[in-house]
Amino acid sequence: MPRVWEVPVHDSTRVRDARVAAGAAARQAGLAEDRVAAAELVTTELATNLLKHAGGGRILLDLVGPSAPAYGDERGALVQIVAVDHGPGMPDTAVALRDGYSTTATLGAGLGTCLRTADDFGLHSAPGRGTIVMARIASRPARDTTGPRPAPLPVRAGGVNIPLAGGEFSGDAWVCVRTADRVTLLLADGLGHGPLAARASSAAVEELRQAPHLSPADLLRRLNSALRDTRGAAVSVAQLDIGAGQLSFAGVGNVGARLRRGDSWQGLVSRPGIVGAHLPTHLPQQQAGWTDDCLLVLHSDGLPSRWSPGPAADAPASLDPAVIAATIVRDASSPARPVRDDTAVAVLSPWRPDGTP
Repeated sequence: MPRVWEVPVHDSTRVRDARVAAGAAARQAGLAEDRVAAAELVTTELATNLLKHAGGGRILLDLVGPSAPAYGDERGALVQIVAVDHGPGMPDTAVALRDGYSTTATLGAGLGTCLRTADDFGLHSAPGRGTIVMARIASRPARDTTGPRPAPLPVRAGGVNIPLAGGEFSGDAWVCVRTADRVTLLLADGLGHGPLAARASSAAVEELRQAPHLSPADLLRRLNSALRDTRGAAVSVAQLDIGAGQLSFAGVGNVGARLRRGDSWQGLVSRPGIVGAHLPTHLPQQQAGWTDDCLLVLHSDGLPSRWSPGPAADAPASLDPAVIAATIVRDASSPARPVRDDTAVAVLSPWRPDGTP
């Protein structure tokens, strides 16, 4: 049952708090000390930038898996650091990443340092809306001598998870698991808040890892048994068959799902109930075609039902899905209107593994 961290950064004293939280997250992930230091460095730079350029914001820290679900048995934890602000935004993000660029008479090495230090890096900024910066830190792997790996799939998954009122644990959890050419994305919202809710959602995550071959409806039935000794959870499951270009979805409880195809969005419907307590007798699976312009968003009820995808969703193949998820959360809230619940948003987006635009 992993922790999550949210650190509001509104004065210089909170920069230290963010750095300490990053060190704690990196050690919980089992990273080597040099990578712990890297997580602390990146977090310090991002927190400092929040004060200098946006008048403050917040740092979100979480332990996540790889954004590209490469191997079914891969569970290595990465430290994901996300800086969120409602500031003025950047007119040109490419220029902002160059060493020496600064708007505050400093050395201008902050974002460039983060880009070079992180294993994954993402940035989105919109004038008048604010900026999202995401970095992931992993242990440096030893040279792989186990033979060829499966080819990467043309999708990536990412998300953000924010506990209510700065709590240590979020009752929400999400995970993406691959088996052969199928990718399954799950989001669970444990009933209530705190450790007991987190225990329920974490149990759902572990069950998917044990049975990633099951269809969404069959997985929900399995979860209903596995979660009986917990509070229960609302759960949504989406499974993408890459070869068939087909997405299957089933959900129970007040979890949301939207699929974009081309320029239009459609809602995917969950059935009333609680996984682990009151599972519907009939669990229909929605089917939808998947093409390289699709984008899938799963979210807990901490996100308002009338959320807007925002400009980041217009270029899903070029942005890390965690950045898209963070922009959705940011644009659905404000410093004066914070989220009202644990809030998790998970995104499945197209990706070109060869790096072509």
